[in-house]
Amino acid sequence: MSRSRRKTPISGITTCRSERDDKKIWHGRWRARERTALAAAPQEALNNHLPTLENQVSDVWSMGKDGKCYFDPKRQAAAAERVASRMAQNSRERKTLKQRLLHKWISK
Repeated sequence: MSRSRRKTPISGITTCRSERDDKKIWHGRWRARERTALAAAPQEALNNHLPTLENQVSDVWSMGKDGKCYFDPKRQAAAAERVASRMAQNSRERKTLKQRLLHKWISK
């Protein structure tokens, strides 16, 4: 999978790689609320039980990634060029650094 590429250049806004821990906490809270609600409800009212909404338990904006953003490939190339020209000392090094940055940013 080292050569896989994003079909759509959309990525999380922050540098957080994964929201796994946030999702585990969220699902734990959701299951606990559901368990409590089902245990407290009388047997006759279980047919009318409405599940707990996601917004009642968690807020998406408080998780590791603050949403998603579209990154234009042309803007990525321009940013890689700026970074490479600032960090590299010669043209060959600048070219390889630009390619490496683009590969890192575009990869999954």
